[in-house]
Amino acid sequence: MSAPAELVAALPQYAIGDEIGVGGMGVVFAGVHRSLNRQVAIKQLPWDMVDHKMSAELFDREARVLASLDHPHIVPVYDYVRTGRENLLVMERLDGGTVYDRFHGAGVSGEQACAIGLAMLAGLHAAHNAGVLHLDVKPKNLLFTTQGVMKVADFGIAQVISEGATLVTHGGDVLGTPAYIAPEQAMGNALSPAADVYSAGTVLYELLSGELPFDNTRGAIAMMRQHMFTDPRPISNVPAPIAAVVMRSLGRELDNRYREAESFAADLAAAATKVYGQGWLERSRVPVLHLTPRVMAGLSTGATTQPVGDSRTLPVQRPPVPADHTLSATRADLRPSTPEPAQSVLWLRLGAVLAFVALFVLAFVTPQEIQHDASYPPLRGASADLSKPFDIYGSGSPEEIKLELSAAGIPLGSTTAAAVPDAPGTFKAKTEMPAITRWIVGGTVTATLSAKEIVTQTFTFRTTQHPLASALGAGSLILGLFALAYLESGLRTVRNGHRWRGSSVGGPILGFLFGAAVWMVVSTMIGHEPAVMFGVGCGVAGAVGAILLVLATRKRHSA
Repeated sequence: MSAPAELVAALPQYAIGDEIGVGGMGVVFAGVHRSLNRQVAIKQLPWDMVDHKMSAELFDREARVLASLDHPHIVPVYDYVRTGRENLLVMERLDGGTVYDRFHGAGVSGEQACAIGLAMLAGLHAAHNAGVLHLDVKPKNLLFTTQGVMKVADFGIAQVISEGATLVTHGGDVLGTPAYIAPEQAMGNALSPAADVYSAGTVLYELLSGELPFDNTRGAIAMMRQHMFTDPRPISNVPAPIAAVVMRSLGRELDNRYREAESFAADLAAAATKVYGQGWLERSRVPVLHLTPRVMAGLSTGATTQPVGDSRTLPVQRPPVPADHTLSATRADLRPSTPEPAQSVLWLRLGAVLAFVALFVLAFVTPQEIQHDASYPPLRGASADLSKPFDIYGSGSPEEIKLELSAAGIPLGSTTAAAVPDAPGTFKAKTEMPAITRWIVGGTVTATLSAKEIVTQTFTFRTTQHPLASALGAGSLILGLFALAYLESGLRTVRNGHRWRGSSVGGPILGFLFGAAVWMVVSTMIGHEPAVMFGVGCGVAGAVGAILLVLATRKRHSA
């Protein structure tokens, strides 16, 4: 496929050739700089992912950072052009194939896999120091030059398209490859260099063992769920020192995983030296052109080089048990000096459960009908299918009547109709509600009938169409699910050790919305007229429950 005309026009200084690659992050074309005669690869990013102002500004900023990265194991970015709908990255062209090609072709040895790992982690470490996450580390994004030097490609593109690296999807597309995605990325939580560490560990696991750490036969969603909720299966047929390092890079919880690439690389270098002996890196014939002093120390001595006091990178070890298996501490020694955290968390959770129970009880005990003024004459025709014209009957002889519908005091629409005499002292009016009201109103609402601005009747009005065919039904259900999903997302952020900014405000608001939505859904579905005070009570109960859940989650994590 040849390059489109708009791409050619955007880069007049390049002679653009045919398409040489395509993926979720864009299409790649071959190119040559006309003056420098430099071979380049031109990536055309999906315009629908960066077509609004926020993404465009973010991409401009990110492209400048990517262009500033100067590391032998990162594919350099030479240029970035944005004109109209075109977002183009001009990069070094690498013709030596990918790690994926080599792995599925001639294969890689254990020494070569570890060397590829060191080169990959060296590039990731440099990018992380510049504030750039990759978020899509996989064998197809690890490219070789014709001289065999491995470089990491597509730095920062997933981060840019996701507008800050906190979302998993954009327009329904997964940002990141499910087989290599980190648990926190799959769940949409805040991300850090540890996400790239996890993906790099998955790549190394595959290169060393020939298989992925999870079952990849059941589709992308099942794969992502495994990353989120299941520990990887132990790596097999790999020497124990290297296996231990790889499995630690795949810790599902952040506390059990390397937090940054350099620690991972230092331990990998030490483990490989212990297994393969001195000089293994040279024997692998995979050039690694830049290593930090810490990684070099591990490579030369075969011992881990974690700095003293760096608890983030020290393996978690169980304290040794005395030989006689007896406890030497007294009961007083074991008594906590502060209240037991688990007990306080339990009380907070119990309070949250009681608040949500109260919410649902209030929603279901809402009166079926609000007691309206009984002094008005009785009215027939208090139920109708709003999608069709219907008749309203009343007493008196007005020339024109006005029918208004409302729920919990909120107007939902009105209509006027000519009244014609019916039986003696009564009238009939052929009425049709506006189209928007037909979509909004469902279940049971309040109706007010007036003539010449004088209210003649307020009564309970029931719609005969299905409640979920209305905004009151389906809309409040969606609102409740939205609030619940965002509340759970915030709680997951706290559980994973990150700060949920605005939790003290966002939590109660989401809880109130959830409570109010439950009240409206229940009222609509069971045909009860929405009562304001019961709605407020449900919202308050939801807010209290959300506050208690946030406090319990914070306390449990800090404990």
